[in-house]
Amino acid sequence: MASTTTDTAHGAAEAAHGGGSAMPQLDFSTFSNQIFWLVVTLVVIYLVLSRVALPRIAAVLAERQGTITNDLAAAHDLKAKAVEAENAYNKALADARADAQRISAETRAEIQADLDEAIAKADVEISAKAAESAKAISAIRAEATETARLVASDTAVEIVAALGGKADADAVAAAVADQMKG
Repeated sequence: MASTTTDTAHGAAEAAHGGGSAMPQLDFSTFSNQIFWLVVTLVVIYLVLSRVALPRIAAVLAERQGTITNDLAAAHDLKAKAVEAENAYNKALADARADAQRISAETRAEIQADLDEAIAKADVEISAKAAESAKAISAIRAEATETARLVASDTAVEIVAALGGKADADAVAAAVADQMKG
């Protein structure tokens, strides 16, 4: 009886596990059932992926692509604006330099005109003072010449008188005039 109990328990265990095979998925008698459920599962997964997951992924990818395209367009616009701003800056800088050179040239011309005017005034003043000085020198020279003539005449008269003679005033004046001429 012990052997029948053991055989019965062993037979019940085999029946519970699929009739003698250790792995039921490898049991050829259940292949058709397993293939059916495999196909059903794959179809369900395909439908879920194609109807739900893949459209969402495609929408996210399209949104990202749109964002990237918009960002590239915005970057291109900003680059164009930066180039325009740089060109405007360079033009303004060139205009400012030209204005500075023009103002500098005008200032130099004004300073030169003022300097020329001051030099002209100084030349006129110097010419006037030189003319006055020339007149004063001529007057002093004429006075000195007259004084020298008088001194020479008086001296000649005195020398002649000291030597014991009498000097003729007209002869002394003519002799002094000859000596002063050259």
